[in-house]
Amino acid sequence: MSSLSGARWEKILEKSLDCVHCGLCLESCPTYRETGREISSPRGRVYLMRGVAEGRVPLGDVVAEEAYLCLGCRACETACPSGVEFGAMLELTRAEVEDAGLRRGLAKALESFALRRVVPHPRRVRLLVDTLALVQWLRLDRLALALAPRGLRELGDLLPDAPARSARRRLPEVIPAVGERRGRVGFFVGCLMPELFGATNADTVDVLAHNGFEVVIPREQGCCGALHAHSGDEAFAHGLARRNAAAFARAGVREVVVNSAGCGAALRDAARWLGAEGEALAAGAIDASAFLMREGLRPVGGRCDARVCYDDPCHLVHAQKISDAPRRLLEQIPGLVLVPHDDPASCCGAAGIYNLTHREMSRAVLERKLHALAAADPDVIATGNPGCLMQLRSGVARAGLRAEVLHPLEILARAYFSSGESRPSRRIL
Repeated sequence: MSSLSGARWEKILEKSLDCVHCGLCLESCPTYRETGREISSPRGRVYLMRGVAEGRVPLGDVVAEEAYLCLGCRACETACPSGVEFGAMLELTRAEVEDAGLRRGLAKALESFALRRVVPHPRRVRLLVDTLALVQWLRLDRLALALAPRGLRELGDLLPDAPARSARRRLPEVIPAVGERRGRVGFFVGCLMPELFGATNADTVDVLAHNGFEVVIPREQGCCGALHAHSGDEAFAHGLARRNAAAFARAGVREVVVNSAGCGAALRDAARWLGAEGEALAAGAIDASAFLMREGLRPVGGRCDARVCYDDPCHLVHAQKISDAPRRLLEQIPGLVLVPHDDPASCCGAAGIYNLTHREMSRAVLERKLHALAAADPDVIATGNPGCLMQLRSGVARAGLRAEVLHPLEILARAYFSSGESRPSRRIL
């Protein structure tokens, strides 16, 4: 065992000792709920990880399979009375699985290529989305999916509609506050958000500026590293975090507002990943809804006459412990009625690229969510993470539900700017 590897197992062993095997986590675990297998529960996985750390269990295919069958939703952390840091243990274990070469084959090679060679490079992501837009415009995607095997057709359901170029334009580096200036914040744009959810990013910075905050968007920032950490590529994830820590430090902002739950959780892990080098970024990263509710929203002049179900992104409610803020934000919008449903805080099955690597389990987890949402029958489903937005949109379309799936900041922006008022980010272009 290398010194780095040994250090990881020492951390895993130390964290595993907090687990008292009470079982309160079991019913919160999506894979346990689907399989009923102890080994596929948080408690079972902790037992496996601790067994490897103590030399009682070999680091082999069983450990690798369970480490990646887990969605990493961290619902077990919310349920745990002992404060077990399961997410950190899972990341460390996956890094060990990768170092041991236990994941091989074409799928693994494609995953590594996409995460290292495409996702962190904005121009390559833009080219990919441009290509997708052209294919969809020519309707070649429908032809390809019609001729594809069933498994590939199902994966095709997850493809989002490529936004128009106008919705993907680059945001200014600085967006001035509107009216009386209340403060200055950074904004984290992400890697996929600018191309697949550029309008949501624009909505977020427009709402921040409209509420009196100057918004700084450093050009040097990049991918948060969450997908890489979840896939076991520890060194690469930490390198991306280091870049972001430096970018926002140079920008001189105390807080970094994030509208993607997964990215926010990764930025807040920067201190655990980097030590002192990541402390400022970890302390300053804050979800957009939490920031706006803490500072107080300016009055919303428009309306949203809709019944809205809010669905908690796992890495917001479980990793960042933020649940009330998005709901309180939505409640500020005149005409909006917040409707509860029976399964808001469980995973939707997206989990980064889990819906690509574990399609069957992902769909089973999503079906529970859709059943609860169908019973509530909302006009709009709101959630604050790009993977969740795509997963729910795909599921809603497949199930024939009538609900529109939107980010909470999209809904708020519509209410603010429905009167035709000029958006702050467009005034300086």
